[in-house]
Amino acid sequence: MILNIFPYNPGHVMVVPYRHVASYDMLEEEEVLEMGLLVQRTLRVLRKAFSPQGFNVGMNLGRVAGAGCDGHVHMHVVPRWNGDTNFMPVLGDVRVVPQEIEATYKALHEAWNNCEE
Repeated sequence: MILNIFPYNPGHVMVVPYRHVASYDMLEEEEVLEMGLLVQRTLRVLRKAFSPQGFNVGMNLGRVAGAGCDGHVHMHVVPRWNGDTNFMPVLGDVRVVPQEIEATYKALHEAWNNCEE
């Protein structure tokens, strides 16, 4: 699990396999299972650390689909709250994230270490 350096919301993380492959269908069965289990744990950790009301979980495969790093598959996990979007991305092509990445890391690190498997 890594933090997204350009988060959509505080706590936006990515589950990344160790092996570099461009697409989900190129992963071995064990890698798919490990990613799935890490996504489950990440959801528990984010609930504990940030109390979100929902999540977006998914991946962008290929540059045309929005992949910023299209040579390495990764799963996005984005915590969501009612009303968490605003006019800034629409009008100014700017995102406003109300938490510094260091504070997000600290909260997630503590929750990760105290979360049941």
